[in-house]
Amino acid sequence: MDKMALKRMVFYGYHGVYPEENKLGQKYWVDLDLRLDLSRPAQSDDVADTVNYAEIHALVKEIVEGPPVKLIETLAANIASAVLGTYTSIHKATVSVTKPNPPFDITFDGVTVELRRQRGPNGSIVPVED
Repeated sequence: MDKMALKRMVFYGYHGVYPEENKLGQKYWVDLDLRLDLSRPAQSDDVADTVNYAEIHALVKEIVEGPPVKLIETLAANIASAVLGTYTSIHKATVSVTKPNPPFDITFDGVTVELRRQRGPNGSIVPVED
């Protein structure tokens, strides 16, 4: 399976458990690792034969900058479901969401959640099994 990666997309969202997070918002970093067959677009050199990464970016932006959720786990799951539900040529997606500045009195580079999802046999979105 081929790979398309969208790295360190930066968005501003209002997600979190605490009311201050929902009011003030903060930056979120999103990484996508998409598994799909890129043989056809590699030969045709036609964007119509692939997934348009600008469209994927717009889809992720709509989710991250849209209605708030409490957990970045939920945010990552929403992104995975939307990407796999919209682009049937993508077989697997790994979504990483980083909250670089959580509201805690600690110093670190943030917290990251990574979810791996794939299209199941009946078309449902299921976790990737190792």
